[in-house]
Amino acid sequence: MESVVKEFANFIEKSADIEIPNATLHSAKLIVADCLGAIVGGMAEPEIRMLAESKGDNVFEILDGTKRVADETISFLFGTAGTVLEMDEGHQFAKGHPGMHIFPALLAAARNREFSGEEFLRAFIIGYDVGARIGLASNLNPNMHPHGTWGGLGAAAGLAVMNKMKAREASEYLNIVSSLTLATSRKTMLEGATVRNSYTGVSNKMAHVGLMLLKAGFTGEQDGIKSIFGSVVSNKFDDKSAVELLGKRFEVSRNYFKLHACCRYNHAALDALWKIIEQHSEVKNINQIEKIEVQSYNLAAELKDQNPRNVLACKFSVPFAIATTLANLDSGVLSFTENMRTNKNIQNLCQKVTIVEDTNMTGKLPNLRPADVYIQMANGSTFKAQVTTNRGDWQDPYSEEELKQKFISLTTRLWSQKKALNVYSKSMKLEKIPLDDLINSIIN
Repeated sequence: MESVVKEFANFIEKSADIEIPNATLHSAKLIVADCLGAIVGGMAEPEIRMLAESKGDNVFEILDGTKRVADETISFLFGTAGTVLEMDEGHQFAKGHPGMHIFPALLAAARNREFSGEEFLRAFIIGYDVGARIGLASNLNPNMHPHGTWGGLGAAAGLAVMNKMKAREASEYLNIVSSLTLATSRKTMLEGATVRNSYTGVSNKMAHVGLMLLKAGFTGEQDGIKSIFGSVVSNKFDDKSAVELLGKRFEVSRNYFKLHACCRYNHAALDALWKIIEQHSEVKNINQIEKIEVQSYNLAAELKDQNPRNVLACKFSVPFAIATTLANLDSGVLSFTENMRTNKNIQNLCQKVTIVEDTNMTGKLPNLRPADVYIQMANGSTFKAQVTTNRGDWQDPYSEEELKQKFISLTTRLWSQKKALNVYSKSMKLEKIPLDDLINSIIN
């Protein structure tokens, strides 16, 4: 068997001839729109505006090729912005977020060149495939955060397709970018260290840095993927699963989308909570809640902080996610703000929420992500609900209308509804239009 890096390099060289089903193209368009929505919504956050050093209202003018902003700068900014709200899509088998690691890098590279929307989608699909497959074949150090690791290789694969690289050149490029993997810390998400939001931006940027190194004549290891993801950041790398059905099963068709504005590990508990809210209006009187107990899988059970120190920590806290959803009857962006974090009613309710691991639920990963939620009221009445997997994944998908409304809710933090609908419409017919049509609709 050829090395995985060579398999991926051959995949990249032959990408123009690979038959991509219409259903796969459609999945990719939904992800592109979702990435755009998360980026625009994230751009409204004050720290992102500071990072962008934006003096005007239109932060997206940097996509105008005449502005001479470096591709790596745009990649870093958009990748970071798209992560900050914790609303970007993901891939449960890769255990991370391929789309936001790839889309910003490709968008930045495409703005100064003539690409059809179909060519862009093809590069995105191939890049997503390579990134997600490295993620699912790896077993990352449990102390590492998955952002900023294998995602950079997905971006590199997409850029290699856009640059029409032959296999030998693509192989060298992937080997170089392998060594640009970050040493990310899982504690950042649990402690609310917001440097974590930049990992995705750095990963996008490193794909461009790797391209500059390649063009300058730099070289990588002979098999950087196996080296880095088999022994450095991961204790093993499963070659077979990395290339299983390569070119036939496209990973964009196995992704998940998020409507709750917090870490995916909260979502099963929130889905179960919504069942209780819809069936038992009594729980809307949060002052009458005595206690809330959650059972879920191990990764969710880590999110047990009852006193999150900032908004990012709130997004990685099951007690806060439960409390703010009950208080606001909403789990969107506005339920995860500093005002909500310091709200006394929500703080008090947080102290009543506990989460523990159910090992049987842990055993159902990665295919299923279950949770049980139990609520006891002051009058002695009790309510319980359970889910077997998160809504929004390929087994229980959100409707396209729900995803469209998510896009509008995020983008209208900066844009008019008319502009939001125009950009969404162009995203959803991207294979039929020049990419410039989409970019111009974002800028103007």
